[in-house]
Amino acid sequence: LGVGPSLVLALLLGFASLLWLQLSCSGEGPVPGGQDRGAPRQPCPPPAPLPPAQDQPSWGPHRLALLVPFRERFEELLTFVPYMHRFLSKKKIRHRIFILNQVDHFRFNRASLINVGFLESGNDTDYIAMHDVDLLPLNEHLDYSFPEAGPFHVASPELHPLYHYKTYVGGILLLTKQHYELCNGMSNRFWGWGREDDEFYRRIKGAGLQVRRPSGITTGYETFQHLHDPAWRKRDQKRIAAQKQEQFKVDREGGLNNVRYQIESRTDLSVAGAPCTVLNILLDCDTNETPWCTFG
Repeated sequence: LGVGPSLVLALLLGFASLLWLQLSCSGEGPVPGGQDRGAPRQPCPPPAPLPPAQDQPSWGPHRLALLVPFRERFEELLTFVPYMHRFLSKKKIRHRIFILNQVDHFRFNRASLINVGFLESGNDTDYIAMHDVDLLPLNEHLDYSFPEAGPFHVASPELHPLYHYKTYVGGILLLTKQHYELCNGMSNRFWGWGREDDEFYRRIKGAGLQVRRPSGITTGYETFQHLHDPAWRKRDQKRIAAQKQEQFKVDREGGLNNVRYQIESRTDLSVAGAPCTVLNILLDCDTNETPWCTFG
């Protein structure tokens, strides 16, 4: 079973679990464990109300493309999509959630997926959030609005639960589409985990842009929930010799202008009432340029 069908299967299983919970506590389905049908049941929790429509004038003119690089992290996805939809809707942020699902057989390439998401996000969005699927904002004062003054790093080093160095721009970063194009997007040379954000920080500075960060947030390292469990979900941190030499260099030629990919499929889904678009993406790799894109 391929990765693309696996995603659909995982989502269907998640929906089936929610349906089973609803039936078992409402009295419309069989009682677990073969108990007597007259036995008392636990009441169902009341469903959370759906957010208001995004076409109200008070929501403002801008629309965010939430770009989520993804591969096989289904449990996190089922939590992330409805959580972020409600979080952004409560803040009256017009948004579209794009799950950028890498379905080829190369190593994971977060930066290239973000480049593809940018190119495929449509003309009805005018800014992006590069957003990790395992990072949820807990503080409602975090700003996801249009970053007109320059890149806005929501998951700043003094707030992120893991990464605290001053040039860190990973986790959650907002940019206008104009500013992302000014940087020529992200480098496509980073296969495997890490370092692509550090290279992008240099692109931001090279484009004459200033990274801004949240102010007045007092929740410290409790500002975000980090869903990643390294004990059972290992990151691909392998580095071959040539890759070690390149990982600290600035890619001055590649980015949006040379990302190579195909869209295998594009599917609009609803996860617990929250809409999202899943792009199944086949990245391409020139093994002469970046031989570390494979595990060979």
